[in-house]
Amino acid sequence: MMAYKKFKITFLLSIVVLLVISCNNNKEGEQALEGAALGTTYHIKYFGNLTPDVANKGLDSIFEVINKSMSTYQADSDISKINAGDSSVVVDQNFQEVFNASKEIYKESKGYFDPTVGNLVNAYGFGPDHTLDSINQVEIDSMLQYVGFNKLKLTSENRIQKEKPQIFLDFNAIAKGYTIDVIARYLDSKKINNYLIELGGELVAKGMNSSNDSAWVVGIDDPLQQEDTRTLKATLSLHNRAMATSGNYRKFRIDPKTGQRFVHTINPISGMSEKSNLLSASVLAKNCTLADGYATAFMALGLDRSKEMLENLNNIDVYLIYAEENGDVQIYTSSGFDDALLKE
Repeated sequence: MMAYKKFKITFLLSIVVLLVISCNNNKEGEQALEGAALGTTYHIKYFGNLTPDVANKGLDSIFEVINKSMSTYQADSDISKINAGDSSVVVDQNFQEVFNASKEIYKESKGYFDPTVGNLVNAYGFGPDHTLDSINQVEIDSMLQYVGFNKLKLTSENRIQKEKPQIFLDFNAIAKGYTIDVIARYLDSKKINNYLIELGGELVAKGMNSSNDSAWVVGIDDPLQQEDTRTLKATLSLHNRAMATSGNYRKFRIDPKTGQRFVHTINPISGMSEKSNLLSASVLAKNCTLADGYATAFMALGLDRSKEMLENLNNIDVYLIYAEENGDVQIYTSSGFDDALLKE
């Protein structure tokens, strides 16, 4: 069951925003950047001699390159040209890396993470571009022939080859995490060894929070919190690792008969909209590209299938919030994630 995060907005789910917790101490070399990019906001804290003016120019360049490569909201981007049927486009290194990471997660999730599912999402009324009042099996079957990441190939000439020209490619469920990784590389190249990058709720932390000589501390929002409140489900120490969260944030429904909480996600294999008891998935990984993609994959898989996939993954840790049949909300954590949690 696939639920997709967008560059500009979310398809089915709203991202569970992570609250970055930091001190207000002002130490020498401490810098903070914030702004809007990729349809969301970013906040960066780092320690070093890189001036904000220079850093902001670097960030602007990164966002411009990423949008030119992979933004489905930019008509002249490479991905938009490919979706429009231009087979002559030679994709850049950024596109290649995201394509290959998507291919890996697609295989590991047995097709439940699929960047070609956008037409189905729109058809169910979860997307911004197209809404159907109703959808039948004939329409689903018609769209399924254009769904399947295995129907795409990255050629040796770095062009995208499609089995069917109508296949619509959308990296919005993973490209935000990748962008954070590119920003991290940029800071690394400037000899910045201590930083925390947050973009739309996804994070990469390196080194220490030098303002208080401790590890970076971040929080996971409670998906059941009220609209006008901010409550945390957990806090954890993040050190030289990335974290991403996907969740049907405030989008869950309650069965009037059983009281069970559930969310709707799209199964990219059957094309059906199905109920899922998984309300959010937070993922720790070595980089944010993988954290972002796997967080979406877990939401698509649901609790039980997520546990099965975890058995075959290395260096991926999870914090899953799910609802039992009686409506009670429970937590499942892998051992690695549990070790990072700050206990009360």
